[in-house]
Amino acid sequence: MGRRSERLSRQGMLAGDLAGEGDVIQVVSRAFDVLRCFEGHEARLGNLEISNRCGLPRSTVSRLTHTLTRMGQLVYLPRDQKYRIGPSAVAMSTAMMKGLQLRNLIRLRLQDVAEHLPGTVGFVIPDRFHLVYLEYARSANALGLHEVTGSRIAMGTTAAGHAYTAALAPEVGDALLAEMEREMPEAAKSLRPRIEDNRRFLKEHGYVTACGLWSPHINGCAVPLWSPQYQTFVVVTIGLLSAMFDEKRLHREVAPQMIELGVAVGGLLEGAEGDLFQNRLERKALPVRANTNAIIKTEETNDLEARTRRAGSARSVRARDGRR
Repeated sequence: MGRRSERLSRQGMLAGDLAGEGDVIQVVSRAFDVLRCFEGHEARLGNLEISNRCGLPRSTVSRLTHTLTRMGQLVYLPRDQKYRIGPSAVAMSTAMMKGLQLRNLIRLRLQDVAEHLPGTVGFVIPDRFHLVYLEYARSANALGLHEVTGSRIAMGTTAAGHAYTAALAPEVGDALLAEMEREMPEAAKSLRPRIEDNRRFLKEHGYVTACGLWSPHINGCAVPLWSPQYQTFVVVTIGLLSAMFDEKRLHREVAPQMIELGVAVGGLLEGAEGDLFQNRLERKALPVRANTNAIIKTEETNDLEARTRRAGSARSVRARDGRR
């Protein structure tokens, strides 16, 4: 089976799960819904707040939080009568973050763009109806959007979300949107009327824009990339003040830089051969940015980056229909 057919098969399995055809164990799914409510290590939530956030009955939430506490995924704070993320969850996430070499290289690419554009540049991964910042960069004079690593953004109201859903195979994107309409109807209202136009524009131009959807003061531009590590699309995105960058300026000045960023990050993802969370890259020295803004690289780092430079525009979504 070729790479394209394998990818479509995985996306088809996802569509089945979203449509309720997959063998999904609901209690496991709901447990993760509870954990998603905690957007930071310092977040403190009671059962009622969790119930309101994830739309589950309070009795169900109570049983789940009790079990997650026994497992160490949550910690109960008697004084506050609330929960917070527990040591097991922290340890699990820390273990997953091994192999930071590739992420550091990605962060440097984001910073290169941030030094030219006064916004927040991010590398985000999908998490159900949201996307999560895995890396970000911004210039010292960045205004408006101030997301950080771990921040969650809505899929239905951001350029990153619109780019991600446009990159999915149509049946997968439609199934995701249908599920969103059932569980987050307000968020889906922004996405539904634009999804076909987004698909066409992405295929023709390789990026997607969204102006004033999340906030009337923020415009965004995003490029989706296929990730061998996650077997799904990830996104490089930027948010800028709409007063400084209207839609015309996004297309004229921002989009070319984001496409170039997408090519660079896509090359790193493919060149790393699935080692985003593995140990093999940890043995390589990290690139160091000197005062002159030049990057001092080891021979191994140069080899990894050389693969990025060899990556041509064929890595873009526009030119690779095998990833649609």
